[in-house]
Amino acid sequence: MADKPTFYDVFRQRGVSRRDFLGFCALTATYLGLGPNGAASVAHAMQTKPRIPVVWLHGLECTCCSESFLRSGHPLVSDIVMSMISLDYDDTIMAAAGDQAEEILHDIIRDYRGAFILAVEGNVPLANDGMACIVGGRPFKKKFEETARHAKAIISWGTCATSGCVQAAKPNPTRATPIHKLVDRVPVINVPGCPPIAEVMTGVISYILTYDRLPELDNRLRPKLFYSQRVHDKCYRRAHFDAGQFVENWDDEGAKQGWCLYKMGCRGPTTYNACATIGWNENTSSPIRSGHGCIGCSEDGFWDRGPFYERLPDMQQWGIESNADKVAAAGAAGLGTAVAVQLGATAIKRVMKRGDKPDASATQEEKETQA
Repeated sequence: MADKPTFYDVFRQRGVSRRDFLGFCALTATYLGLGPNGAASVAHAMQTKPRIPVVWLHGLECTCCSESFLRSGHPLVSDIVMSMISLDYDDTIMAAAGDQAEEILHDIIRDYRGAFILAVEGNVPLANDGMACIVGGRPFKKKFEETARHAKAIISWGTCATSGCVQAAKPNPTRATPIHKLVDRVPVINVPGCPPIAEVMTGVISYILTYDRLPELDNRLRPKLFYSQRVHDKCYRRAHFDAGQFVENWDDEGAKQGWCLYKMGCRGPTTYNACATIGWNENTSSPIRSGHGCIGCSEDGFWDRGPFYERLPDMQQWGIESNADKVAAAGAAGLGTAVAVQLGATAIKRVMKRGDKPDASATQEEKETQA
């Protein structure tokens, strides 16, 4: 296996000072939530471990994952590509093309067998022996199989790779198949989203490079670092949901005041992603902040769960469907009951203060009330 320089070696070659290097490590550790010793762990890893070769393949997809990745702000994608990893093959952004590019891929598999990370953007069509996606003159299916069996680990970028996305929507004529369903001996990490958040993508890579292992995954192979909470849990409109304040029509008064979008089809209560915490464009926006409900793009089969702008009857979870219609009425009823109880208790106290016997001069209705 050919020697690779460490991350720190590359930083120094680029003229980065020790101070700036440690600042980069601290920022990366903070962003990943690694705790007080995280910066030291990142710095140690980057000073002692060689840069990991990365092969980035493209199947059935629209390249939106690459577009998102290139816009990462913390850390900058330039730091990831130029210093942290050795992105040796990516047919979308690499300078080489044609036979030269394919020869590079062949060399990586030969020289770094079992030691490179395979990043896959898009899924694999299986119908007609994969003829729906041809790369380099042959089916992508063949190219993926030859590369995947020799990888150290596989990262599936985006919902196309993790669950099929629009290509796998019914009736799925090309038999578009998620990556993890085609692999059985190599660990796979799913990073769903259409596309995934840029900092989630770079954060996953940073974690793997720091600890030389995959982050803890949930039962759908998603990193818990970024997919352990629903969009609904941290949504800034959550207070309006709890208060029973919902947008009923686009551009109504509720929409102008930023009320909850659940009745407009928002899938936030059933979607696991970091949109509400990390956001987009360096946490300046997200679909919900822009006034559009979550369409659940990081969940399996989201294209078949539409229409996106209608509340679906099968989206009940923790009583959400009931709350959306009745939470305000229930709150008013609850308040009325509380008032009635309080008035009744006050009347009883008054009777007890006046003695056990009703007032003889009271009317029949008053006597019954006192009794």
